[in-house]
Order: sequence, then structure tokens, then C-alpha cells
Amino acid sequence: MSVPKRAMLLAAGLGERMRPLTLNTPKPLLQVGGRALIDWHLTALARAGVREVVINLSWLGAQIRAHVADGARFGLTVRYSEEGPVPLEAGGGIFKALSLLGPEPFLVVNGDIWTDYDFARCAALPPDCDGLLVMVPNPAQHARGDFFLAGQCIVAHETPVRRTYSGIAVYRPGFFAGSAPGKFPLLPLLQRALNAGRLAAQLYDGLWFDIGTPQRLQELDTRLASGANG
Repeated sequence: MSVPKRAMLLAAGLGERMRPLTLNTPKPLLQVGGRALIDWHLTALARAGVREVVINLSWLGAQIRAHVADGARFGLTVRYSEEGPVPLEAGGGIFKALSLLGPEPFLVVNGDIWTDYDFARCAALPPDCDGLLVMVPNPAQHARGDFFLAGQCIVAHETPVRRTYSGIAVYRPGFFAGSAPGKFPLLPLLQRALNAGRLAAQLYDGLWFDIGTPQRLQELDTRLASGANG
């Protein structure tokens, strides 16, 4: 099985925790290691074999559109899902873009992370699952993690293993069945799939950073400048 040919980059957030850096610059265009965050993602997606990317836009979205354009310089075809002045959150944003993502499973990547994860590893969505989440060791700022794991499954009951959702996932369009247009979070849909036993997990213990504060952005920039990127 090959990597999904289509992916969505979530780039519509307001970046409130990153202010003042995001007052005039959208979060995906913040620089780290001499490149915009979004450039790292687009380059890695193309390298993994993804061919089409949808980017959702809201806060300062025109800057992202101008920077990425049609995606040709990354070896990609990029299209945009405009959400207007109020972002639709992850669930609503993905649902709005489904018509651009097609009928096959697709990748979703949060625009505010940095990782050396190889997106080609997302090729194996189990046939009995509607979603696969890439999970990482719990970072210091999120020590409790997000979900309990049992093998390659995310489960509702407590287990000895609890990990953090990385912001990287594969979904079938059916994951969003029953949703209505508008603003809504992703978590209730994840909980629904989890309760139905249709949510898979993949563990990754390589480099991964949640760019949630200016301090963490600076720490990552310093690390990459020193050459410590894998």
C-alpha cells in the first residue's frame, strides 16, 4: 500500500499563544531553521510521495497563499480551503475541505508542529479503521498524554501506555459521516471512532516538537541551527 496521494495541512489557526510573533505573520510562516514551518511540511510530504495538498486558510491566509502559491516549487499541486475570518477548528476545517480531498484515505498534518517523521510510514491504514493517529512520547508540557494504547489500537479503557497525539493522522472520508458544516472540534469524532474500535495508532519516537509558544520555537530554532536535526 502506498502513502495517500492527498494531504491536508491545517493552517487556519489564529496563533494566539504565539503572539506577538503572529500579530502580522501567520503561524505556518514563522521561521525555524532558516525556513518557514510550512516549507518543512510541504517538502517532507512531496518526498514521501504525496502529490496534492489542501491548505485551509483564515488568519492572514493571503500571506500563506502568496508564499506557497500553486505548490509547484515543492513538487506538489496545492489548493486552498478558505474559512473566512473565523477558523472552523480542526473538525470543521477538514469537513469543509472533503470535496477537495477525494474519496480515498488522506493525510492530515497540523501546521504548528515540526518533526523528522517520514510521512511514507502513513501508508498502512487498517481496513477496519476509519482513522490512524501517529502518537509520540509525552512532552514535558503535556505529560499526561492524550490516549491509552493497546498494541496498535487506541482504546477507551486505561492501559499502562498513554501517549500524545502528534498532529499527524490518516482519515477515511467516512470518519466525518454525520457532520454538519460549521465550526467544530475534532475530539468528539475521535471519541466516536475510539468507542467503535475503529481508531488505530502508530508510535513514533523520533524528533517531534509542538510549536506552542515563542520559547519552544526559539528552542527548536537553536537546535536546528546547531545541526541537531536527526
